[in-house]
Amino acid sequence: MNIESEIREAIDALRDTTANTQELYREACALLFFRYGITPTANKLYHFVRKGSMSAPAEALARFWEELREKSRVRIEHPDLPDTLKAAAGELVGRLWGEAQAAAHENLNAFREEADARVTAADAATLSAEREWQVAKQQVERLHEVLDDSSERILSLERVLAAERAEKEALAGQLSAARRQHQALEAELSAARKDFASELEKQRDAMRRAEDRHEAAEKRALLEIDRERTTTAKAQKELAQIRQSNADLAQRQRDELRALEQELGDVRQRLGAAEGSLIKMREGAEQHLAQMNVMREQLSQRTTEAALLQRELELRDEKIKTMAQQMRPAREPSDASPSRPKPKPRRQKSFSSDAVAGAVTTTPPPKAR
Repeated sequence: MNIESEIREAIDALRDTTANTQELYREACALLFFRYGITPTANKLYHFVRKGSMSAPAEALARFWEELREKSRVRIEHPDLPDTLKAAAGELVGRLWGEAQAAAHENLNAFREEADARVTAADAATLSAEREWQVAKQQVERLHEVLDDSSERILSLERVLAAERAEKEALAGQLSAARRQHQALEAELSAARKDFASELEKQRDAMRRAEDRHEAAEKRALLEIDRERTTTAKAQKELAQIRQSNADLAQRQRDELRALEQELGDVRQRLGAAEGSLIKMREGAEQHLAQMNVMREQLSQRTTEAALLQRELELRDEKIKTMAQQMRPAREPSDASPSRPKPKPRRQKSFSSDAVAGAVTTTPPPKAR
């Protein structure tokens, strides 16, 4: 630990036990002079004590030297000392006193010059601060006008934003309803496809059964023809009967074939009707998809406008904060300037970007099959 730290600790201990400023400076003089052998000066005392005005250490130092001179004079005028020793001691103390007083006066003059320079600088700083305060006051008045205009603008923007939010919520409700309707249509379309597939499979089974019956009839007819051909040699009298039976069989086959062809036409007609209903349902689904795309574009446009409004509000807030930060150092008055009432800060409303950023993200609808 160096000497300066020890001196500071000792003076801190004296500060706790001594409340009077002059007594504290006198004790500090005695500490420096007698314990550490340092000639006390006004600057050194104020450097270590840092209490009271700048004239307090000079007064305490003068009193210390006066007391030291008085105490030294008493010791020199003791009756037991020889005259030569008294004279030598008096000269020594007088020389020391003169040197100490000259040093004290020199330090006091330097201290006064420094104090005068500080007072001059403080006066100049006060004048500059007053001018800056006037400029800041004018800026504050202009800023108040700007803030009033901004507040009105913010209120109008809030109303517009509230209307946009309500409209966006309505569009979101419509979009949700359209999605539900689209899902219902998809379910109906899927059910219709299943029904159509089932009906088509039934018609195909009927056609296969009709073809099987027709093939069986053709086989039976061929067998009958072969049988009749083998029996033609037996008797001519039975030929007419066989021909008649063949004609009847052919007529029955033709009738059955016409019935099958008519049944096949009915099946094709029902199939065409089912395909027409499927086309109508597909057109209805495409119309709903087109409406959903239009609603999605409107919602995107409204979201973009709301984001632009929010960005404008944030830029205005940043501009107001910047102007307020530039004004704050100029509004703090110095100690020498008279105290003036500070203008009450206006409360500003802050807007959160979460309300604007909560745009509804929609997935693209599936393509109609």
